[in-house]
Amino acid sequence: MKASVIVFPGTNREHDVADVLYAVTGSAARLVWHAESDVPPSDLIVLPGGFSYGDYLRTGAMAAHSPIMRDVVAKAKAGVPVLGICNGFQILCEAGLLPGVLQRNASLKFICKDVWLKVESTATLYTSKYQRGEVAQMICAHGDGNYFADDATLDRLDGEGRVVFRYCDTGGRVTAEANANGAQRSIAGIADASGRILGMMPHPENACEAALGSTDGRRMFESVAEALVS
Repeated sequence: MKASVIVFPGTNREHDVADVLYAVTGSAARLVWHAESDVPPSDLIVLPGGFSYGDYLRTGAMAAHSPIMRDVVAKAKAGVPVLGICNGFQILCEAGLLPGVLQRNASLKFICKDVWLKVESTATLYTSKYQRGEVAQMICAHGDGNYFADDATLDRLDGEGRVVFRYCDTGGRVTAEANANGAQRSIAGIADASGRILGMMPHPENACEAALGSTDGRRMFESVAEALVS
């Protein structure tokens, strides 16, 4: 499987993602600098986490206008799967590939902690190895993860089954207390209508080894690898 990981000034999770992709697929991912104009032929494009351009203006807003993003958007619209994690989710929204925006956390504080996610959809390239309704343990590290969209958009996402993950407690209950950042309807991750574009705030790449406290994120990468190789 050929994967490309896009790197912006301030990106800091590119090697974490590349390491997991290599562990799962046996193929080295290519790191692509944001100033390039073309993404190499890829089965998967990943926009990893970090603080692109220092999070100036709105998070992800400047990165969404980097030269490489024109080709990322074009390839996404042509059907190439794109995974956006944390800052990558913010960039996907700013680039118009996913609806909504990511605002400041309700606490107005940076959050770095374990979170539990209820798997709401297995109908994406990234979630086939999960069971709908199961709880996955991952980690979040962000200051602007509060997902916001208008009611019509939220209703559409719910109605079309495009909410992929919600923040929950360890028992799978979606509560205000378990909502890590105040996101509307406890949304932690959403997909496009095809299930090929996924954006999420928590970091699955940092939940792939027992030494890190959880391996629940590894199945995301195994799901997409199986889907694209088969």
